Amino acid sequence: MKKLVLLGAGYGNMRILLRLLNKELPDDVEITLVDRTPFHSLKTEFYALAAGTVPDSEVRVALPVHERLRVVEGEIEDIELTEKLVLLQDGKEIPYDQLVIGLGCEDNYHGVPGAAENTYSIQTIGKSRVTYKKLLGLGGGATVGIVGAGLSGIELASELRESRPDLKIKLFDRGSRILKDFPERLSNYVKDWFIKHDVEVVSNSNITKVEPNALYNHEDKIEVDAVVWTAGIKPAGLIEEMDVEKNRSGRVVLNQYHQIPGHTEVYVVGDIAALPHAPSAQLAEEQAEQIVRVLRMEWNGEPLPKEMPEIKLKGFMGSLGKKQGFAYLADRTVTGRIARLLKSGVLWMYKWHNG
Repeated sequence: MKKLVLLGAGYGNMRILLRLLNKELPDDVEITLVDRTPFHSLKTEFYALAAGTVPDSEVRVALPVHERLRVVEGEIEDIELTEKLVLLQDGKEIPYDQLVIGLGCEDNYHGVPGAAENTYSIQTIGKSRVTYKKLLGLGGGATVGIVGAGLSGIELASELRESRPDLKIKLFDRGSRILKDFPERLSNYVKDWFIKHDVEVVSNSNITKVEPNALYNHEDKIEVDAVVWTAGIKPAGLIEEMDVEKNRSGRVVLNQYHQIPGHTEVYVVGDIAALPHAPSAQLAEEQAEQIVRVLRMEWNGEPLPKEMPEIKLKGFMGSLGKKQGFAYLADRTVTGRIARLLKSGVLWMYKWHNG
């Protein structure tokens, strides 16, 4: 039997399972999925879990069940590329013929003193639960600082405002305006929502230090009761230690088939892959589609195409609480209730397709 091993139950590997676990799965292929949890987590919704507006059960999706799928729960210790082995912390060894690494990223603190020790996170479901407990336990009038005004920071700030109208919320944005790389209309809509709902956006910020109850923006000390860090990501430590070529961001450099050069039996999907797009769930799923195509061709003994199709993304969608939202689709800006309904619909469809 050929052994296909998938590391991580993220968006990329879930799409691979969705495409492979059907009547077209070759009889001589068995799949092993390794993850620290026995379910798929909706990472794009962790902001709502942390803010307390959805229960834990709403951000979990059951893993598929199939006679030739084995799910192994555990922490990965190492990947031995030469021996084609995955080593787990409990001592288990999982051999593979083909491997897909989709382990995702962790918070990037950019060397800011005290950031790792004194901030909360929404990078994993476990960390989001911890953040929820902290935010839930704050007294009325407490101040929450959210560092990073990308999509995660915006959605967390807006959802937290709906969940806890009694809190003071400060959103620290490194840019001159919210979502500065997108049309000004989009930025102004989000900015106006924050003004209307009393969320303070601190533009041109540079967080230089974080203490247990304070952070420093440039040289100014700002008293806070909790800080949530949403200011960027980097590949997990296991990826940093791998002896393969990486780009300046630490992401793994791949060939046109999403394989590691010199180890073409190993694929990389999702946030840790060096691609010409910013990491996202949508990108991981589009990349997974191409990996499935390559796997099928290799299993069938077919020659691979000289080039793979260019990955084209449809845009992005974000929420401002449960009633408003914003989207940038096909170079068009959509705001308000329609954008929020679009995002809710996409999430519903995703859950439906994944069981």
